[in-house]
Amino acid sequence: MLSDIQIAQQAKLRPIKDVAEGIGIKEDELEFYGKYKAKLSDELAQRLQDRTDGKLILVTAINPTPAGEGKTTITTGLGQAMAKIGKNAIIALREPSLGPVFGIKGGAAGGGYAQVLPMEEINLHFTGDMHAITSANNLLCAMLDNHLQQGNELGIDPRRILFKRCLDMNDRALRNIVVGLGGKLNGVPREDGFIITVASEVMAILCLASDIVDLKKRLGNILVAYKYDGTPVYARDIQADGAMTALLRDAIKPNLVQTLEGTPAVMHGGPFANIAHGCNSVRATKLALKLADYTITEAGFGSDLGAEKFLDIKCRYAGIAPSCVVLVATCRALKYNGGVAKDKVNEPCLDALKKGIVNLGVHIDNMRKYGVPVVVAINRFYTDSEEELKFIESFCHEKGADFAVADVFCNGGEGGRELAQKVVEACDKPADFRHLYDTELSFKEKMNKLATEIYRARGVIYTAQAEKAIKEVIALGGDKLPVCVAKTQYSLSDDPSLLGAPTDFDITVRDVRLSNGAGFVVVYTGNIMTMPGLPKKPAANSIDVDENSVISGLF
Repeated sequence: MLSDIQIAQQAKLRPIKDVAEGIGIKEDELEFYGKYKAKLSDELAQRLQDRTDGKLILVTAINPTPAGEGKTTITTGLGQAMAKIGKNAIIALREPSLGPVFGIKGGAAGGGYAQVLPMEEINLHFTGDMHAITSANNLLCAMLDNHLQQGNELGIDPRRILFKRCLDMNDRALRNIVVGLGGKLNGVPREDGFIITVASEVMAILCLASDIVDLKKRLGNILVAYKYDGTPVYARDIQADGAMTALLRDAIKPNLVQTLEGTPAVMHGGPFANIAHGCNSVRATKLALKLADYTITEAGFGSDLGAEKFLDIKCRYAGIAPSCVVLVATCRALKYNGGVAKDKVNEPCLDALKKGIVNLGVHIDNMRKYGVPVVVAINRFYTDSEEELKFIESFCHEKGADFAVADVFCNGGEGGRELAQKVVEACDKPADFRHLYDTELSFKEKMNKLATEIYRARGVIYTAQAEKAIKEVIALGGDKLPVCVAKTQYSLSDDPSLLGAPTDFDITVRDVRLSNGAGFVVVYTGNIMTMPGLPKKPAANSIDVDENSVISGLF
């Protein structure tokens, strides 16, 4: 069996100008990054602004496990399958972070015969968006420290600086550091730290900004510190917003690539869903809606994280609504939720599947709360037994949920025909999209709704630090903003060891931060880290390049 990268390297790509032409994009509306990828110009967005939107399809999943769910693979395969049944579709995805690429997960552009290409470039440096975001973030940090060094005219308290440096790499050694050492000429000593780029507020802002004017305004609104007198300091106060916007001038433009079968794919932005909002950019999604009859997008991790944030944050700010939610599940992952060890998930075990399928049931019920039709995509693996597949199908019947077995990993678009047809039918059904909560509710009321209705907790416990932070957020006007919960992706709870559908637990909030530029309040639960670490055997150990510059081991 060929690896993902071998399949990708054998594919014959179409020139990106031909892919663009197929969806009505003119060549002079492209900004080329080689032959097979391009940025979409502002002129294109302006030309299409009065065109009617197509249907929006959100792909999400059950809670992720080491066994894998294949959400991006299903998203890509569904886009290819739409073409097979004669539908005009485009997919809208996030850009991969280098952290997971070199960490545990490996490549993040789909898999098998449902991939987005050029795979190596997408997974490594792509068009430089991640680097631009990192640079803009760290410019703000440099200007902040320089302000301290040059007399601290604003009276910033070095002990109350909130904004951290970032790096698009897993590096636990940088979580907590001290800067400014080495004497007076080298800055003001203070505690600092790094977060991963995809968890930064600058990333969230890029993905929620409607245009470059909105981008600059949001960047200026970033809360960076407090003064000695307790008043807030924003990025605009140290005049960093203009230069940050200049660094992001090109990064704000969506990227166009293609799937193995030539389906157009817009990739832009890449916030993690466990520590950020987990959605690709508003600009990319809204542009895709103008270019095709069906836009298929995905949100990170399970529906309790990415989908909830897509529906309650992104859709709210963008003024968009999905016509259908596709919920991805696998036999392997459901057996893992039922107690089967990672190295045994390929073996048939109906008892474990029966125990673990409750996780799928909770996610179906949660998505229905948003008033949108739900279709379950059973992502087929070659090890799945017919008995196991039939059990999942029977469960979906009992839940009254539409479903289809998808074999896009092995068969590309052809293996997703049934799923594509079910999704088209779901998009034609009446929908009454609604958010889970009204932003006029208090912060604790919003958090309680998320905890009890999505995570299924008894309630919420707040640490003393969290209570203090909530008062500060309210004082700055953040009480009426949406809530972005940083929580483990592996469980509906805030404890990664509680699999399936846990009950009788509380969500513990240990801290709360205002992402004033992004426009939401970040809630830190459990032991979630904003800078991941590498595993004992990182994926980077297996990645290599030969004398002909051919990469291997990427996935």
